[in-house]
Amino acid sequence: MRKNLQTSLLFMAVLSAGIARAQDFTFSQFYEQPLLRNPALAGLFTGDLRVSMSYRDQWGSVTVPYRTTSLNIEHKIPIGSKHDLITIASQMSVDAAGDIRLKRTQILPSLSFHKSLSEESDTYLTAAFQAGPVSSQFDATQLKMGDQFQSGSYEPSNASMQPITNNGYSYWDVNAGLSFSSTIRDKTNFYIAVGMSHITNPVIKSSTGNIDGFLLPKITFNAGINVPSGERGHLMAFTDVFMQNQSRQLLSGVMYGINIIEYDNGDPDILYVGSFMRWGDALIPVVKIGFNHLSVGISYDVNISKLKVVSNWRGGLEFSLVYRDFLKIRNSTLDKLRCTRF
Repeated sequence: MRKNLQTSLLFMAVLSAGIARAQDFTFSQFYEQPLLRNPALAGLFTGDLRVSMSYRDQWGSVTVPYRTTSLNIEHKIPIGSKHDLITIASQMSVDAAGDIRLKRTQILPSLSFHKSLSEESDTYLTAAFQAGPVSSQFDATQLKMGDQFQSGSYEPSNASMQPITNNGYSYWDVNAGLSFSSTIRDKTNFYIAVGMSHITNPVIKSSTGNIDGFLLPKITFNAGINVPSGERGHLMAFTDVFMQNQSRQLLSGVMYGINIIEYDNGDPDILYVGSFMRWGDALIPVVKIGFNHLSVGISYDVNISKLKVVSNWRGGLEFSLVYRDFLKIRNSTLDKLRCTRF
C-alpha cells in the first residue's frame, strides 16, 4: 500500500512540479526497431517493405510489469534516374506500467532520403526527419491518497480532498538523424549513424502550469555490421550509445547466424544465436530464426544491476517478429540496387 501511495505521489509531482526528467524506453532487440533508435536507419534492409513488431514484458518479478509494444513500418521507393531512394515510414508504440496504469502512446511518421554516393557500390548518405504526437494517461481511480489512510490502513470508501483535474498530457515530438551505409566487396555491409531526439524539448501543459524540460534532447550514436563467415555463416554486430540529460546508456552485442537450409532461388533459412549487453544493467541472450520473408526472435534480460538483489537476476522477456519483401510493383527497388543486408 505504501508503494502505491508513493507511486501516485511521484506521478502527481511530475505533473505539478516538473522536477522529474523523463527518459526513453529501449528494446533489448533494439536492432529490430530502427526508427526507435534513429530515423536515419529506416530503409537499411534488402527489399521494398519491412514491418517489425516487438513486445517486451519487464520487471514482473519486482513490481507491476512494464509492458511495451512497438510497430515499425518502412516502405522504400526509388526516385530519379540513378540509385537515389526515399523511405516513408512510421513508428508506433504503447508503453504501460505501474499501479496507476500509466500509459504512453506515440505515433511518429518519418521520411528519409538516401543519396547514392557511388555507381559501383551500395554507398549511401541518408538524412531523415521524424515528427508526431505523443500522449500519456493514467487511471485516476487507482490513485490512493494520504487522506484515505486511517491508522495505517487504506480505506477506499474515504473520499479524498485532493482533486485530480487532469489524468494525462500530450505533446509533439521531433527527431532527426544522419547515417552512412556501404558495402565492401559486395559482401560486408555496415552503417554508422548519429541522431537527435526531442529536438524541440517538449513542454507539458497541465492545469497547474507548464512543465519545461520534461523530455530533454537525446543524442544517439549507432553502428552495425554484417560480415560473412565461411561458406554458410554470418556474423552481425550492433551498438547503440544514448546520451540524455545526465544519463548514458550503451547497448552492444553480436549474433552468429548459420544457413540451416539453402534454396536455389531465395534467401536461406538462418538460425542466429548471440548475446547483447545493456552495460551496467543486463546481459541479454538472443535466439533468432529467419525463414522465407519472416524472422522471429526471442531474448531475455538477465539483470546484473544492483536491483538483482530483489529481482533474483530476472529482467524482461522480449519477442520480435519481422517481415521483409520486394513488392510486385513498377517502382520496386529489386532492379534498382543490391541493398544493404541487415
